[in-house]
Amino acid sequence: MNRNLTLLAALGASLATVPAVYAQAAPAAAPAAVAPAATDAKIALVNFEQVVLASNEGQTVTIATQKKFEPKKTQIEAQAAEVETLKKGLQSAPATLSDEERTSRLRAIDTKEKALNRDAEDAQTSYNTDLQEALGKVAQKLAVTMKTYAQSNGYTILLDVSSQSSNVLWALPSTDVSQAVVDAYNKQSGIAAPAPQAPSAPRPAAARPAAPRPATK
Repeated sequence: MNRNLTLLAALGASLATVPAVYAQAAPAAAPAAVAPAATDAKIALVNFEQVVLASNEGQTVTIATQKKFEPKKTQIEAQAAEVETLKKGLQSAPATLSDEERTSRLRAIDTKEKALNRDAEDAQTSYNTDLQEALGKVAQKLAVTMKTYAQSNGYTILLDVSSQSSNVLWALPSTDVSQAVVDAYNKQSGIAAPAPQAPSAPRPAAARPAAPRPATK
């Protein structure tokens, strides 16, 4: 019944990209034309999705969202357990069970299972929406820190390798500045790392959500 228990995974399906950080900013005057000049390239790589999720603030908002949906998850677990109990009860029913009673039980199971599916899907959608919004706010602030870090350290190009379709096939590990950006943002935000969470019982596997990408402008 993994399909019915999607919400039980710690995180849901991949999150959509949030709007650009500067989308609402007033258009600036066109800059004066500057003659192009060759410069020595200094390239860095960053896994922005990982950075957002690994930051203290990203972890904090993720845990807060999970706690918010804990009651709903508990409710869905109870619904799933009830459906399973009804199914097992029907499977172990004596052969003398009348066709009318068997049909009645099947209808009851079908009704409860449909309600379970509907509730689980609605909860998953709500969870993803809330988590997307929370991580999106972190991503917008972190994008500014990331750009400042790159400029301060003399990088001329910063490539995001979050996507599986990234064109970067290989690079020296020293070019990955993801942890450095996480450290810079943690220091700037002043948010402490969340306390370690108590281990929970194994849950059905689910895709890890992608954090929102930084604005391109």
